[in-house]
Parts: sequence; structure tokens; C-alpha cells
Amino acid sequence: MSDTSNSINRAKKYQLMLFPLNNGATNVYYVLVLSYVATFGSNVLTLGVIFASVMVTAMRLCDAITDPIIGAVMDRTNGRFGKFRPFMLIGNAVMALSVLALYCLTPFIPSNAVGVRYAAFVLLYFFWVIGYTFQTACTRSGQTVLTSDPKQRPLFTIFNTVGSLAGMGIMQFLAPILRANVADYSDPAFYRVFAPVGIGLSVVLTILAVIGIWEKDKPEFFGIGGEKAERIEIKEYIEIIKNNDPLKRLMVAGAGCKLALSVANNTTVLCMLYGSMMGDYDALYLPMMIVGYAFSVPFFALTVRTSQKHGQKKSLLKYVSVALVCYVGVLVLLSLWGRSPAFNLRFVSDGKIAINLYTILFIAFFGVGYGAYYATADMPIPMVADCSDYETYRSGKYIPGVMGTLFSLVDKLVSSLSATIVGLAVSIIGLRSLPTAETPYTGGMNTVVIVLFCVLPVIAWLVTILFMRKYSLTREKMEEIQEVNRKRKKAVSEGMSVAEAMERFR
Repeated sequence: MSDTSNSINRAKKYQLMLFPLNNGATNVYYVLVLSYVATFGSNVLTLGVIFASVMVTAMRLCDAITDPIIGAVMDRTNGRFGKFRPFMLIGNAVMALSVLALYCLTPFIPSNAVGVRYAAFVLLYFFWVIGYTFQTACTRSGQTVLTSDPKQRPLFTIFNTVGSLAGMGIMQFLAPILRANVADYSDPAFYRVFAPVGIGLSVVLTILAVIGIWEKDKPEFFGIGGEKAERIEIKEYIEIIKNNDPLKRLMVAGAGCKLALSVANNTTVLCMLYGSMMGDYDALYLPMMIVGYAFSVPFFALTVRTSQKHGQKKSLLKYVSVALVCYVGVLVLLSLWGRSPAFNLRFVSDGKIAINLYTILFIAFFGVGYGAYYATADMPIPMVADCSDYETYRSGKYIPGVMGTLFSLVDKLVSSLSATIVGLAVSIIGLRSLPTAETPYTGGMNTVVIVLFCVLPVIAWLVTILFMRKYSLTREKMEEIQEVNRKRKKAVSEGMSVAEAMERFR
């Protein structure tokens, strides 16, 4: 049931389930590109470890220009196909074409045409960034039309996680299987299979997400005066950031958490941890991933229950704190690694089950910590919708595209920074190419893994706790904001001007 005047806009169950698959569709590319493009550039195109890693970050700086433009265009869009659906479909198509060309065609460029390889890598990656911006902005901004019910919005997190598992999870499981049965991460054949499968999966998830938002992507659900397409000048972005304090705090917290996830889950880091250090990537990577996801299940229920009862702010702070404490335990265990055979992860020895105490403790700390964090990793996404509604409440402007791209700009910059961090860390210990599962242990690798896998996430969570403590959009505040916005919308629909409605209802 939904009404555009005097009642709460609520989503139907199938809409809540399907639209979050848009995030799953883009998370396919999160794994396909951000987790592997640096390895592909370094080991397949032989572009050099520093260039391939730094370029991933440098190209994202282009978002400082493209993101605000795309957000402003989205807010001006009000056509027969809706505000969000065109951007979802166009974005996915752009990403599919650019990734196919990058992974499947560039290896055929002759190795002596180094300049052409560099140019193709940069150009195709740039086009992918544009497409990624188109579609990811819709995940954040589209929630504003899907539902305004403070009790429904936390459910977006759990369905979003299901979508992420349908995208990111499948790709993470698929990669080591292809590596074992098709080709290694340094072989072009791996990417010729990996890319088309991922693209097909992303297309299916995008279509389902479009179906999920189809009925809500209409002017009657757009802000206070839905028929009016907002025109936001680029300079107004500064005013929004300056005066929307909840958005500022969420941007910092979300960026910190995304950086932690991007670095700790980077393919290179996991190859060093489970392959180079622990000595058995094939036997450890998938089981430990399953452990993390399995521990996430109870935390999904806990985070939603806490969010519905006490608000998303309290839920985020509570479970990020749990993750922080547990990862300190993981840090201690990795610091003890290698002191004797007992201080090593082990599931099987000589064909028999041989789980030692070190492995049990690692599973406990990592499992609970990853489960608590993973259940909150996407929580900032529905909170962006709260910040967008707050902006409508504060200024009268319905600009979900601007709000979504402001958040995604920082989000993408820090996630792409992870490739540079990993590349620089690897170069410090003297490696000239990014490690794969077969790379032997090198002196200093343990320290690099501890910093990337544990220290950076702990710092990120500390920053999140610090900034979110004064985040003002509690459950009570959001109920107040939604009530005021509904009264203003009803008054405008009856002929009152937006300015007058803003003044009368506060």
C-alpha cells in the first residue's frame, strides 16, 4: 500500500526484494574489476605493478567531475521511462561493453605495442567508471521513492545483502573454481571466462531490479512537488555538504568501512594470507569465505531487529564495535603466525581432518568479526535515503541523484584507493608483480598482511564510531521528518506553493 498525500509511502514485498538486486548487479563488477583489474594490468598486460595499482585510483579522480554532473542530470530527469530506470540500464550496458573489451580484447594487443596497451587500459577503465556511476547512484537514490517507512528501510539492508551475495558472493566463489579448472589469475584465459559469466549475471540482476522499482519510478513519489525537476548548480554541492551534517558524517563513516572491506578482501591480500603464509590457498580460501558468510546470517537478523527498534545509527555503532574487537583478536593471531607448526591455519593434513587450536580461534574471531561487519557493511546505503529525505525537509529540494552521487563519489574514491595501498605495500617488500596463490612467502609479507587485513579495518571502524556518535537522524527524528514532509506534500498537491508549505509546516 502506498499513498502520495497523507500516508506513509510503503513498498510491496517483491519491490523490497527485487530493487536491492541493483546493488548486487554492480557488486559483480566490484569483484570483476576492482578485485582483479590491477592483477590483470600487472600480470597479463605487463603494465607494471605500480602503474596498474595507482591507475585504478587515479582514474577514480575523474569522478570528482563526472559524479556531480551525473547526479544533477538524474535529478533533472523526469521522462516517460522514469528517473532511475534509464540510468540503471545504460550504466549496466556501458560497464558490460567496457569490461568485455578490457578483459577479452586488450590481451591481443601485441606485447611490443606497450603504448597502445597503456592507452587501451586507461580508456576502457574510464568508460567503466562512467557506467558504474550511472548504476550505483540509483541504488542509493532510488530508495527515496521505494519507501519512506522508517520500519521498512532497515529491511533494505538485509535484501541488499542477499543481492550482494547474488552478485559479489557468486563471483568470489567462482573465481577460485575457475582458477583451479581453467587458468591462473595471470592467464588471459581466466578473464575470457570470468568476464562474460559476470556480465551475464549482472544483466539478470539489473533486469530484476528494474522490475522492482518500476511502479515507484513515477513523479508522484518524487519529493514534495514531484512534477518539478530540480535544477542544481554544481556550486550548490558545497552548500549541501556544508549544511547537511548527517550526510557528512555518513560519508566519512561509509568511506572508512568501504576502504576496510576493499583492502581486507583484495585478492592479492587473500593470496598472501591463505597461499603464501598459510600454504594452502585452495583448501583455505573458500572454507574461510563460507565461515564469514555463515556467521553473517544471525547478525542480519540482529541488525534489522536493532534498526527497527532503536534506529539504524545504534545498530551500525553496536555491530561495528563487535567487529573491531574481534579483528583485534585476529591481529594477535596473525602476529603469532609461524612461531611453530601449531601457529598456522589447517583444516586437513595428510588427507585427514586436522583442525588445531589456532584454526579454531581464528575461525571464532574472524567469523564473528566478519559476520558483524558484513551485516552492517551496506547499512549506509539506506541511510543515504534518510539523508536525502532530511535534505528535502531542510531545503525543500528533492535531489536524490545529487545525494547518491555525493556519497558514491567518496565511496568509490576510497574503494579504488585500496588497489594503490595494496600495490604500494607489495612493492615495499620487493615484489615486482602482485602475488598470486602460487607466490612463495617473502620476508615482510606477514607484516603487510597484518596491516592490510587487520590494522586498516580497525582504524576505519574507530573512525566510523567517532563520527557516527553525533549522527542526528535517529529513528525518532526520521519519523518527525517524514511526517513534516508528508504534510508539505499534501499541501502542495492541494495548490499551496512549496515555499509556503515549507514555512507553514516545520
